[in-house]
Amino acid sequence: MSDIETIDGEASEISDRDYVNSLARGLEVICAFTKTRPKMTLSEIARTTGMTRATVRRFLLTLVREGYAEKDDKLFYLKPKVLELGYSALSSMSMLDVIQPVMNDLAKTLQESVFAAVLAGEDVIYIARATSDRLINVSITVGSRAPAHAVSTGRVLLASEPQDNLLRYLDRVKLEKLTANTITSKVKLRSMIEDVRIANYSIVDQELEVGLGSISVPIKTSDGKVIAALNVCCPSSRTTIEDMQKKILPELMTAAQKITAGL
Repeated sequence: MSDIETIDGEASEISDRDYVNSLARGLEVICAFTKTRPKMTLSEIARTTGMTRATVRRFLLTLVREGYAEKDDKLFYLKPKVLELGYSALSSMSMLDVIQPVMNDLAKTLQESVFAAVLAGEDVIYIARATSDRLINVSITVGSRAPAHAVSTGRVLLASEPQDNLLRYLDRVKLEKLTANTITSKVKLRSMIEDVRIANYSIVDQELEVGLGSISVPIKTSDGKVIAALNVCCPSSRTTIEDMQKKILPELMTAAQKITAGL
């Protein structure tokens, strides 16, 4: 098994021997911690990652020694130092230089909070944010995570995944019911993701949080590859689903096209 990737302008074959399995599994241990699972026992992490307790223990003790994690009795949790990894990634993402000004203009036009997010395992991570002139804006911060199944950014990004990846996601994910509206049927979720794939946008109504709706479209490169999702979050008290479709969606799609043109 091998892939072709361009490194320093030259084609380089990435074979199995170049793949550092221990690094990949160490990253998987880090990603096992989420907003709903901030602290876990060794057994819980092993169960989440599908690794043995012995393997997980070695990774966790390494993370503790390097200052990325801490142990409190039987519970492990990540320390703020792990954020350095995210900040390093964000600072190196040149696409943010293109995305942020467009998002700022969109937030000003719509007078709503605007976000960009990428897929990370079973979650989305918000990589950029733009606020409106309103006194109260949606309190999602850059670097925060949300379960992909319950947000429109997640469904847009999952819709862009190859079928094999989507099936693996559906096989392993636990669809937690966060509100009365949250979809917890994997069959229904898959059907909705397929609808998003066709429509090229997603609207989610109060599935993550009561009183909050959102709409997202994909951000694509010039060759059609989806690299992120562009999102507008709206309090349900002032914005209906119909408003999102008729007023926000056209602006959102225009903004996404501007980003594509600038990448």
